[in-house]
Amino acid sequence: MLSDWSAECSSDDPVLVVPWSDPSDPSGNRRFIDLRENPYDLDHLPEVEQHPPLMHALRALNASRSPVFTAKCDAWPLDAEPLDDLRQNLDVTADEAPAGFGSYIDIVWRDRSLFASYHQMEQMMHRLTRHSSPLDHSLAMLDCVIRPALVDLTGPQEGFAVSLYIKALGHDSQTAEQNWASALDAVVALLRSKDLAFG
Repeated sequence: MLSDWSAECSSDDPVLVVPWSDPSDPSGNRRFIDLRENPYDLDHLPEVEQHPPLMHALRALNASRSPVFTAKCDAWPLDAEPLDDLRQNLDVTADEAPAGFGSYIDIVWRDRSLFASYHQMEQMMHRLTRHSSPLDHSLAMLDCVIRPALVDLTGPQEGFAVSLYIKALGHDSQTAEQNWASALDAVVALLRSKDLAFG
């Protein structure tokens, strides 16, 4: 699996705020849902209903033994430009892979010292990309972005979150989504494995 990471932590870059709500959604449904406290609230996420592999990922990442919890997510078929970019990154032609699918999940580490330290977060990204590169998903890419975060669940804390982008190609839309689901499952398993344990 092609794996890379970057940081978007300048003063102009957006900050992930948890909890969050979407002011443009009058129903109030687009908001942070703490799946650690309320795992059955997965049923209220339309993204999960449309894409069951996302549900399995969120369930695993918010489980009691997971080192992280999730803040936001989405999944979608890739448009022309990101599809071309992914083909170029994976050195695959349009004939070989005319379709693509992608997702993102914003994750926050539960360990406070790791959450608060940019240096430790950098080390974690090196570790994550090093361990994900050998995964046998040649038509998939993991792209991690470190972002500033403000989490106020039991008191305000400033630190860093990570957006996990997982994208995959396929010879049709169904295969692309299957390849994405397999890659997502592998990355979630890695995030929960002892290989990534910090300290």
